Amino acid sequence: MLDDSRYRAALAAGRPQRRPLFTGADGTKLVWQDGKREEADAIVLATGYRPDLPYLAGIDGALDVAGNPRHREGLATNVPGLAFVGLEWQRCLSSNSLRGVGRDADRIARRLAAHLARR
Repeated sequence: MLDDSRYRAALAAGRPQRRPLFTGADGTKLVWQDGKREEADAIVLATGYRPDLPYLAGIDGALDVAGNPRHREGLATNVPGLAFVGLEWQRCLSSNSLRGVGRDADRIARRLAAHLARR
């Protein structure tokens, strides 16, 4: 839905752009290990079976005191443009399984697209 074919072509050619995980965020900019900052419209974190998100601790309001994402149906409640996919009970029992994650990912993509359109 959001791919203008660049990413699909890169994946098909076996050359996706890969980077180490960002080390922090400053407003709408991601901070990389080398200190460079880059504007990000949205971030979607596919959390897997157990969220392990200590790298979000530096983003004010992203995590609760237990280290869990603060979200409502996958959209961060305190960080506009941050979203999660694959969280247990994100929207329903199957949210953290292959059976349910696709529906949640589709919903997140549509909601992030609407967020970006309002900017």
